[in-house]
Formats: sequence, C-alpha cells, structure tokens
Amino acid sequence: MKAIEVTGKIDAQGNLILDEPIQGTTYPDQVRVIVLIPEQVETEEFDPDDTPVEEIKASLRRALQQAKTGQTRPISEMWDGIDAE
Repeated sequence: MKAIEVTGKIDAQGNLILDEPIQGTTYPDQVRVIVLIPEQVETEEFDPDDTPVEEIKASLRRALQQAKTGQTRPISEMWDGIDAE
C-alpha cells in the first residue's frame, strides 16, 4: 500500500476538502483515508520557558541602544559572578 500525505479541511457536511489536488496518478479503485485531527494542546504548544517575541525584541532594542552609546563591558568580565559547575 502506498501512502500520500496531504492537508485539508472537513466542511460542515463532513466532506474532506484537500488543500491541493493529488497530482501525477489516477486512482480508479477505492482508497483508504486516515484523518489526523490535532488536539487543542498540540496546536497551542505553550512552553512556559519560551520568552515572548515582543520581550525579545525590546531586549534587543535596549542592547543595540546601549552598544551605540558605548554602554558595554569587556567580554572578559562577562563570566564574573557566574558559578559554573
């Protein structure tokens, strides 16, 4: 059996509507269809360790402004105070 992965939607009448037609081959016989529907938790994928994009952008803006105004420290000082085990 050959597998082809495509995406699509199920309309209000329960019909499967493919995003794009399957090209290259005709299938005169009946085919089997397995529909995978993502669960709500899979689509949200919330990770509490992820920093919001806007917060990252704001931090980069601050860092760029500090670099432009000379508010920098030598890289040799970067590890001071960090306890590496």
